[in-house]
Amino acid sequence: MRYLVWILRLVVFVVVLMFALKNTGPVDVNFFADHVATGVPLIIVMLVVFILGVVFGFLVVMPAIVRKRREAARLRRDIARLEEQLRLPRNPTEMSTAETATPLAPL
Repeated sequence: MRYLVWILRLVVFVVVLMFALKNTGPVDVNFFADHVATGVPLIIVMLVVFILGVVFGFLVVMPAIVRKRREAARLRRDIARLEEQLRLPRNPTEMSTAETATPLAPL
């Protein structure tokens, strides 16, 4: 299974590399207020847009990740507290009557 994943990664890398090498022509990039960058290679524009998309996606998902990590930490603390309660010996006065009761002998 590991080899299949690596082969798939290699195929995706080669396809993206071929796409990038075929799109190296110069393009004009128009910004606000009539600013124009001329002769920018298309691959650079695509790379910058891809990186901005990754950063934006990470920022959108970050609150959910933080929330889940906090919840996982809280649950780990609860588990540790409950395990500690199980490890501590019980107080003899808290034993249930079923554990301490002896059957009555007929009189």
